Amino acid sequence: MSEGAIAVEVEHVAVQTPGGVMPTTLARPTGAGPYPIVVVIMEAFGLVPNIERVAERIAGQGYVAVAPDFYFRQLPNNKFDYDNLDGAIACMQELDDDVFLADMNALLDTLQARPDTTDRVGVTGFCMGGRLSFLSACALPDRVDCAAPFYGGGLTAHLRQADDIRCPMHLFFGERDPYIPLEQVREVDERLRALGKDYALECYDAADHGFFCDERESYDEAAAVDSWQKLTALFERTLRS
Repeated sequence: MSEGAIAVEVEHVAVQTPGGVMPTTLARPTGAGPYPIVVVIMEAFGLVPNIERVAERIAGQGYVAVAPDFYFRQLPNNKFDYDNLDGAIACMQELDDDVFLADMNALLDTLQARPDTTDRVGVTGFCMGGRLSFLSACALPDRVDCAAPFYGGGLTAHLRQADDIRCPMHLFFGERDPYIPLEQVREVDERLRALGKDYALECYDAADHGFFCDERESYDEAAAVDSWQKLTALFERTLRS
């Protein structure tokens, strides 16, 4: 159970996708619900325990939160320590965007068929998952009700699709992130503003890549606390209506 939260239970759910069975970790409040859905998209390092704990923490706020293993085609060697960047990048490069979107659609079909869920869907993700949560908002506008990408690299590659975004978004970056130049952050900001999208963007001046994860040397408590408050505010505003 997380701070100030309601009791949570965790189960492992197998999701049938076009490419096979995808393992997921699903956390939900112990009550009957129904609850809105939040998909927590993993980092390049895979479905590591930290991402599962984020899902549990979100579930403690009153959501069915699921962390899918989008690397399931690379099992069993598809999870990496935070100091194994080469292994993470190699696995990440095998994840095709079209395949990811097919898996995401299958996941949402499964989740929305559950009796303990509503049809409201939020998406958040970290690192690689930040980019994929942004892509989900672009490519699945009829299915995603809000998106919160954390330090997603490569968002500029999807800006041509950004006109299709319909949901509110809150994006989080670190000014000291060596993987995401500030020029890219500004480009994302300017494009979303020009399109008139409903969004907010935080760029924490003291924060590095991975600032939300307390298992990484780059953890920044102030940025993590502030972004958590803004993340949960986004979910409250968009998923409970």
